[in-house]
Amino acid sequence: MKFQNTAICTGIKESKGVMELTPGDKRPFSSTTFHLIVDVAENSSGRSIGTVSRPFKFGDASEFDKWAHLSKSWPSGGLPCLCDFEVVAGADNTTKLTLLGIKPAPQQVRQAA
Repeated sequence: MKFQNTAICTGIKESKGVMELTPGDKRPFSSTTFHLIVDVAENSSGRSIGTVSRPFKFGDASEFDKWAHLSKSWPSGGLPCLCDFEVVAGADNTTKLTLLGIKPAPQQVRQAA
């Protein structure tokens, strides 16, 4: 199931390089990780209250460049973003939440009273 939701992004991390698994076996890697605030899910080991920042990979390292202009003006509480997610049911009664798209949320224009 796909859906759109607003989430607060607390940080973005670029990862890019080459990993050498064995001598002569080099594999390039490239990704961007968005840290989004999400509700703490209840689980079988207890209850929970509040939110946590959870990493979601989306795109390659070039995705980071689309956000780099915000580095000097990043809000201390995070940046509201519009996120496209997909929830997929697993075989063992679990669900997986995947980030399909993300962009800064439009700023709300305040009307003069």
